Amino acid sequence: MAAAVANQGGIGVIASAGLGMLYRQAGADFLENSITGLKEELRKAREKTRGVIGINVMVAMSNFADMVKTAITEKADIIFSGGGLPLNLPSFLSKESTTKLVPIVSSARAAKLIVEKWKHDFDYLPDAIVVEGPKAGGHLGFKANQVTDDTYSLEHLIPEVVAVVRNFENIYNVRIPVIAAGGVYTGQNISDFIDLGASGVQMGTRFVTTTECDASDAFKQSYINANSEDIKLIQSPVGMPGRAISNGFLDKVKLGQKIPIRCPFKCIKTCDISSSPYCIISALYSAFKGKFNNGYAFAGTNAYLANKIISVKETFDTILEEYNNRK
Repeated sequence: MAAAVANQGGIGVIASAGLGMLYRQAGADFLENSITGLKEELRKAREKTRGVIGINVMVAMSNFADMVKTAITEKADIIFSGGGLPLNLPSFLSKESTTKLVPIVSSARAAKLIVEKWKHDFDYLPDAIVVEGPKAGGHLGFKANQVTDDTYSLEHLIPEVVAVVRNFENIYNVRIPVIAAGGVYTGQNISDFIDLGASGVQMGTRFVTTTECDASDAFKQSYINANSEDIKLIQSPVGMPGRAISNGFLDKVKLGQKIPIRCPFKCIKTCDISSSPYCIISALYSAFKGKFNNGYAFAGTNAYLANKIISVKETFDTILEEYNNRK
């Protein structure tokens, strides 16, 4: 899917989380398999495109450093990094590095902190900044009470971050694009955020229901079958709120039924296995494979708008048509 997105002129992004489960090798542990998996994912993408390929690496991952080093060594075009503040991300670069660095933030304060820290400690400025609002799927960088507070909406966050970034652009005579993310689904959404000062958008949920997405058909169908009331906030074992499509597995968790846990992965630093009702990576992997008795699908607020599975090219064409027909 990343290659297909890149072939349409977008930035195709590969997730680095959980790759150790997809690329299991005898005699190697989860962390070693994750490195192998990232190299293999990049190789596969490059065989299919000459476009721009990025890697998403969460700060909260226990193998954050390994994934960043591997992405840079393998010359990924961009690293997107959130799930915490990537304050030391530029420290992994060398003089020969060509990889661009893009932090993901959920506030103007975080954007300011990262820019100042990177400039002071590494004489490096972000190549862009992604601002992810509370309507995103998956783990959210907000407290539960902030998710439904309009003060923290992406419509409020974008102008605030743009104002902070403009100040640094003027000081250092550079351009730092601000990218809107979280609940961006239609061409009209894109237009609205560009009008607020964003230079582009990041979209995840819209591309789940594409033929090139490597999730199972059952996973994609869960989006198509969902209505708006099915998409709910949950408390993830990693200590953050998340947004997912409600199902029987989550109903059991809500009732206090603890799923037996074995943790050979230790994939997230903030996950307390002693009190977690289930293993987050196992649950997400099960859903990815279509086994919803043991897992669930993360999804953005607009996942219910999906009504069929189409190609990435058709998705781009539809979004462009929506944009051109915007109000």
